[in-house]
Amino acid sequence: MNPKSSKRAISGVLLLDKPVGISSNLALQKARRLFNAEKAGHTGVLDPLASGLLPVCLGEATKFAQYLLDADKAYTATLKLGEATTTGDAEGELIDVADKIIELIDFQAACAALTGEIRQVPPMFSALKHEGKPLYEYARQGIVIERKPRDITIYQIDIIEFNFPKAVIDVRCSKGTYIRTLSEDIAKKINSFAHLTALRRIATAGFEIEQTHTLDKLSHLSESERDALLLPCDALVQHLPRVDLDDDSVKKLRFGQTVPFSGSLKSNTPVRAYGLAGEFVGLVEYFSHHHCLKAVRLMNTGSLKNTNPL
Repeated sequence: MNPKSSKRAISGVLLLDKPVGISSNLALQKARRLFNAEKAGHTGVLDPLASGLLPVCLGEATKFAQYLLDADKAYTATLKLGEATTTGDAEGELIDVADKIIELIDFQAACAALTGEIRQVPPMFSALKHEGKPLYEYARQGIVIERKPRDITIYQIDIIEFNFPKAVIDVRCSKGTYIRTLSEDIAKKINSFAHLTALRRIATAGFEIEQTHTLDKLSHLSESERDALLLPCDALVQHLPRVDLDDDSVKKLRFGQTVPFSGSLKSNTPVRAYGLAGEFVGLVEYFSHHHCLKAVRLMNTGSLKNTNPL
């Protein structure tokens, strides 16, 4: 039998609890094999050192994965204070040691100073590209590339545990935040060093770690039990406005035509569209000058499994 012919055209969103020690891509491929899915993708990378919430998109859900990349996130980070490594985490080589003990009151002040809108320089050990190559490839060769600071927002830092040299913090932040860099910057505020020893993503885009499933758990379930754990494709775009359309409008959108619309919507912003039966049709865009809707990303009509609106 041709292996490709046995793949399933299943669609939905799996909230995976990625284990430590494997890449996001390997975790994705393992999940894809468990579901025997034709198509799969994830919504943002977790380093091998990191664990936690990794939304995996199957089938039609991959069309909407990009809308989670801009979402706010939350992490639990474990820091070792007083020591710096080449990578900013426990996988790197020790390069510096501070000669003083950090007190809780100073750590609290440093966390407070880095809460709010700040600028952060991305680390060399990151997947950001320079001339087509990830920065970590240059870093492994001992080459340092100048990086421009980015505007990010640290909404909240909660100190969960402090027992020098160990500190555990919960961080809620905007997209593009590097927690290893944040950890180093917190220590710099106290004229010291720090690196990550553990990192766990606990929330993103309204999804919580309590909703996740492990690869081990999934491997012990039947096919129907696994399928029942999938969220509908529109779970990825619940933050967007919603419109309900009649059958004729849905048909026109599928044929690439525009649809008249007299409602109140923000122009040039994606909108969730649903049919009369409540089925998720896909994303459309409103053009105020012409008072019409135009298709952006539509569901394949033959792949409506697991697409009921939340």
